[in-house]
Amino acid sequence: MMIQPAASLVRYDNPVLISRSDGQGISGIKNLSNIMKNNAFDKKFNNQPSGAKKLPPVDDKGRLKTPNQTEDVLNSILPPREWDENGQYWIQRVSSSPATRLDVINLQEQLDHMLQKRQARETGICPVRRELYSQCFDELIRQVTINCQERGLLLLRVRDEIRMSIAAYQTLYESSVAFGMRKALQEEQGKTDMEIKIKELEEEKALLEQQVTELKAKCEMIEKHEAEQRAMEERKHAEEIAFLKKTNVQLKTQLEGILSPQKKS
Repeated sequence: MMIQPAASLVRYDNPVLISRSDGQGISGIKNLSNIMKNNAFDKKFNNQPSGAKKLPPVDDKGRLKTPNQTEDVLNSILPPREWDENGQYWIQRVSSSPATRLDVINLQEQLDHMLQKRQARETGICPVRRELYSQCFDELIRQVTINCQERGLLLLRVRDEIRMSIAAYQTLYESSVAFGMRKALQEEQGKTDMEIKIKELEEEKALLEQQVTELKAKCEMIEKHEAEQRAMEERKHAEEIAFLKKTNVQLKTQLEGILSPQKKS
């Protein structure tokens, strides 16, 4: 079920009831033939590329454009709004009434009011502000088209080019955001891996430091033991030397005592 369109800055005619689910007659059905005709023109017109859209042919250059031709062009530029409400199918076409200077002033006031009412951001990317300015530009195209269809179609090309550029920038922005998110996730994953590696290296460092401490203690203990062993050996060696010296003296004395009587005899 289609919902009735919201209020727009583009001026539309009163909605026309097309059909009912109960099958009763409709007072506005006399316009159905014109609606079908305009729908056929809209379909043919909209199937053409934006740069190739042309006005319907005119028999004589000097003949003024009829209101029907203006309505056809308006309906091609700004398609009618259609919705279904309580089993009733409604259609609302853009207004073909010329705009006055007062209408332009009111349009500006309505734009400022809607920007403030819908709390549109003044700077940066804002979908609300973009939507309202698009509606305002469509209304200006409608006003210009009524006075000059060719100028209206040229503005249509400008509008479509702007929309394509904005769509391209939006795609580029979304791609850059996605790329940034991927890089952020990769960096986050890399950061986690790096933190795990740092933790492992710190644990390995602590283990190695513990091994160094143990080896230093063992080395000190070995040096102390070797020093004690060396001191003990040196003391034992000194005692042996002293004993040998004492023995040598005793033996020398004994030898001298033995040799002395022999010399006297």
